[in-house]
Amino acid sequence: MDWTNWLILLLAYLFGAIPAGAWVARLYGIDIQKVGSGNTGATNILRTLGAGPALVVAAFDVLKGGIAVWLARLVGIEGYLLGGVALAAVLGHNYSVFLRFTGGKGVATSFGTLLFLDPVLALLTFPVGVATMGLTRFVSAGSMIGALTSTVLAVALGRPMWEILTVAVLAALVFWTHRENIKRLQEGNERRLGEKAKVSDDAVTS
Repeated sequence: MDWTNWLILLLAYLFGAIPAGAWVARLYGIDIQKVGSGNTGATNILRTLGAGPALVVAAFDVLKGGIAVWLARLVGIEGYLLGGVALAAVLGHNYSVFLRFTGGKGVATSFGTLLFLDPVLALLTFPVGVATMGLTRFVSAGSMIGALTSTVLAVALGRPMWEILTVAVLAALVFWTHRENIKRLQEGNERRLGEKAKVSDDAVTS
């Protein structure tokens, strides 16, 4: 790749790295990385601050992934490089340079990239993930089943190889970032949807 392609990927990473969850929590005087799972995504925000802030963070995380893909397409990027843009945005969210290369688990941002890469695939995947969350009361289970479903559907629908590989890598990242959740699910002590996280004194910033 030439330097312009690397620049595009860097910009996608930086866009994905915007830590909305951490910034919203700080408005409430909370260091979200010291609460609950320590992740900056909407689920930890929900457990700590409630539904309103969680919805704001979820919407921002979806849109930053989607807009990164949309802007890339706007300037004519397609194929494997477009897939790279999607992956870079998610990696930015998971390993944000603004948070010393920590962050969230990438579910909302992955969904945002998929929504703009392939809306049909995203809209077929979404209800599967939500239904799993509703039935099990585990956000982690819904996230992983949704990720797996997106890959299976990409293959079943005959999507181009670059898209299948992109979706598969995004799904693999979701499973990787949920490795501790998998362990807790196996041990029977995974946090259920709606459980509140306790805010310790050292998490209060003001």
